[in-house]
Amino acid sequence: MSRTKGDEEEYWNSSKFKAFTFDDEDDELSQLKESKRAVNSLRDFVDDDDDDDLERVSWSGEPVGSISWSIKETAGNSGSNLEGREQLKSRNSFSSYTQLPKPASTYSLSSFFRGRTRLGSFQSLSDALSDTPAKSYAPELGRPKGEYKDYSNDWSISDTVRRLRKGKVCSLERFRSLQDKLQLLEEAVSVHDGNVITAVLIFLKRTLSKEILFRELELRQVALRHLIHFLKEIGDQKLLVDLFRFLDRTEELALSHYREHLNIQDPEKRKEFLKTCIGLPFSAEDSAHVQDHYTLLERQIIIEANDRHLELAGQTEIFRKHPRKASILNMPLVTTLFYSCFYHYTEAEGTFSSPVNLKKTFKIPDKQYVLTALAARAKLRAWHDVDALFTTKNWLGYTKKRAPIGFHRVVEILHKNSAPVQILQEYVNLVEDVDTKLNLATKFKCHDVVIDTCRDLKDRQQLLAYRSKVDKGSAEEEKIDAFLSSSQIRWKN
Repeated sequence: MSRTKGDEEEYWNSSKFKAFTFDDEDDELSQLKESKRAVNSLRDFVDDDDDDDLERVSWSGEPVGSISWSIKETAGNSGSNLEGREQLKSRNSFSSYTQLPKPASTYSLSSFFRGRTRLGSFQSLSDALSDTPAKSYAPELGRPKGEYKDYSNDWSISDTVRRLRKGKVCSLERFRSLQDKLQLLEEAVSVHDGNVITAVLIFLKRTLSKEILFRELELRQVALRHLIHFLKEIGDQKLLVDLFRFLDRTEELALSHYREHLNIQDPEKRKEFLKTCIGLPFSAEDSAHVQDHYTLLERQIIIEANDRHLELAGQTEIFRKHPRKASILNMPLVTTLFYSCFYHYTEAEGTFSSPVNLKKTFKIPDKQYVLTALAARAKLRAWHDVDALFTTKNWLGYTKKRAPIGFHRVVEILHKNSAPVQILQEYVNLVEDVDTKLNLATKFKCHDVVIDTCRDLKDRQQLLAYRSKVDKGSAEEEKIDAFLSSSQIRWKN
């Protein structure tokens, strides 16, 4: 059909489509500007939390969320293709893009994620956008097929051990036959993992009788050692004794039986139990220890009963000045010796509570006895007893001080118990090594010992240096000045 020139111009000007011109914007430039426009529009789309309480209306003036607004929105979403082409034209035309009205945000982005409407009710994101049924735009990803095996009970023995090594929880109840249980144990032993072996042993201990368990473990020494260690850790002495009796390990059986005394609190019952342990097949050394244990507890019971009576009577001075803080029952031998040196130091050797009697009965070494007695008597500030402890006589009747623990340790213990300077100086002078003597004398401020030692060494410079450490005008300073001015001393420096 032929048209005039005027009709063609009118057709192109009134058409919804535009003909190609070189003035059109480049596609990439248009997309870039459109992206920039979309980013800027987010400032209006994302509202602050403070705007959630404001009432929003559409461009027609109707409140957002009303029934009429919902109907129009639904109808608007299902518009004709013609309106879609008009929107496409608007987006592709740069000249008309700037003339589009500013889009309004009917819901804030923050309320979408919170799922809360203006009225404060909670709803899903799909319900907030429309009244249409919810649609899943991001379906849940399926698990790999290999992972479903971890959630089943159909594991092989190797898979079960592998899971145990990884620390995963798995049930062993599916292994019901003895053959499966033993294969599971052998697989656990083969991986050399103690935790896995112990876990399987706990399962076998619970599901097998003692006779069968012991019989099978006797053939598997690695698993047997793990079970013995486990029973010792949890303190199952009864099962441990039964195991040693089955294995005919008499010495270990005796030691396990002996450990049961730890569960007996009553002193008399513990003493009677220890008496039954004396005849068990211990080694020679262990047998002597068990005998000493019984004898010590027997004496502690006697000492405790006697001292409790004296303390309640209030007639003994030592118990009045220094009341007992704890019972002596079930205490170690060294603690019992300290107790005896503290409360019964002067008693005759024939009594059970005498320190000398304890030393001879239990064959306590001299160093241990002297060290314990020194600590006890120095705590009481009984310096005469301390002096007598180190004084010995030779066959000619001459007295001499001797310390099996060394006088340097004696000085430290005396200083710890706040001994007077005169007592400290006496024992510092007994230290044989000169350097150790000077260090101790300087540390504990035994001035006379330092001054006399420097004079004996003829060390003038050290004596001058020490002069600054004493008080001015003191007797020690006068003594140093007298030595420095003496013409009879030939100084080395």
